[in-house]
Amino acid sequence: MLPRSLFTIFAIACCGIASAAEPLKFTEADKLRWYDIRQLGVEGQGWKEADCKAPYDRLPAKAESTVREAVWNLSRNSAGMCVRFVTDAPALSARWTVTSDKLAMPHMPATGVSGLDLYARNDQGHWRWVAVAQPKAEGKNQTAALAAGIKPGKREYLIYLPLYNGVSSVEIGVPMANTLEDAPDYAPVKMKPVVFYGTSITHGACASRPGMVHTAMLQRRYDRPVINLGFSGNGKMEPEVTALLTEIDAAVYVIDCCPNLSGADTAKLTKPLVEQLRKARPETPIVLVEDRRYTDAWLITSKGERNDGNHQALKTAFDQLVADGVKHLSYITGDDLLGDDGDGAVDSSHPNDLGFARQADAFAKVLDKLLR
Repeated sequence: MLPRSLFTIFAIACCGIASAAEPLKFTEADKLRWYDIRQLGVEGQGWKEADCKAPYDRLPAKAESTVREAVWNLSRNSAGMCVRFVTDAPALSARWTVTSDKLAMPHMPATGVSGLDLYARNDQGHWRWVAVAQPKAEGKNQTAALAAGIKPGKREYLIYLPLYNGVSSVEIGVPMANTLEDAPDYAPVKMKPVVFYGTSITHGACASRPGMVHTAMLQRRYDRPVINLGFSGNGKMEPEVTALLTEIDAAVYVIDCCPNLSGADTAKLTKPLVEQLRKARPETPIVLVEDRRYTDAWLITSKGERNDGNHQALKTAFDQLVADGVKHLSYITGDDLLGDDGDGAVDSSHPNDLGFARQADAFAKVLDKLLR
C-alpha cells in the first residue's frame, strides 16, 4: 500500500479525486465560488454530525446531560477540527462565523483563538504552512483573503478551525474559473484516530495559530486523523468523559490531564480511568502523560513541589497498573515537555509555539512505536 503522502500525489495526478462522487455545491459572491466545508467531511470529530447538537461540536448532543456544564461549554469550541481539499485555484479566501465575539485572550492571540490556519502539501508530500486567516477586530462574521499568486497546479490543502472559539459556518472561496474538490481518503481509508484527552494545553493554549498545537503537529507528522478533547481547566479524568472516549475506536488514547489535577487527585483517578478504558477497549494502547514542569519551577518552590507530587502520583499509579497486568500502557515524562531553558511557555504553564514543537517531539518518541 502506498504511504499516505505518495497515495495523495498519485491520486491527484493520475486518478482524480477518488472520494468525490460528484461536483460539490457552491454559491457565487464577490466573483468567487464559495464552498461549505461540511461537504468535504470535517475531520477531528469523534461522532457523526447527526449525533451532535451543532455541526462543529466536539462531543455528541447526549453529553450535555452527562458531563459537567463547563466541559460541555468548552466542547463547543472547534479545537482540532480541520478539513482537507484539492484545488488548482491561484488564490484562496475564507469566510467563517464564530460563535463568540471574544476573539482573543490576554495571553493568546486572535489568530489562535478564532482564526483559520492554511497548509498545503508540497511536491514531496509534506505539509507546509501557507497562511493564517486573521480575525477582524470585532464581530462574529469573518472574511479573509488567505493567499494569492499561488503557483499553477492542482494540490491538496488543509485548513484548521479555531481553537478557543466555536464556528457555525466555514466556507472556502476560489475564483470563478477554478473549482474545489474533496481530498483523497486516508490510506488506509479506515485509519483509526489518535485521541487526546487533556487540559487547556491539549485544547491549544497558547498557540499563535491553530496548526501550532502539538496535536495538529502530530496529525501532520503521521498523516492520520487526530481528535482533540482538551477542555481548558477541566481535563480531570472524569468517568463521564472517559465513557465517551470509549465510544471512539482509537488507534491510541493519550491521557494528559495532570495539569488540572493535584497529586492526590492524580493518585485517586488514574487507575479507574485506565480500567474503564481497558474494559471497553482491551487492546487499544493508552499513553499516560506527566504534568509538564512549570518553566519557572526551578525558582518558585511551590510550583516545583506541585510538579514533583503530581509526577510521583502518576508514576506510582502507572507502576501499579503494570504490576496488575494491564497491557499496552505507555508513559511520557513531564520534565522536558517544554524544554529545559525556560523559553517554551507564555506564562510558565501554557506552551508557546516553541513549547508545542518540543512537546510534539517528546510525544512522538512514544507514538512512533505505537503507530507503525
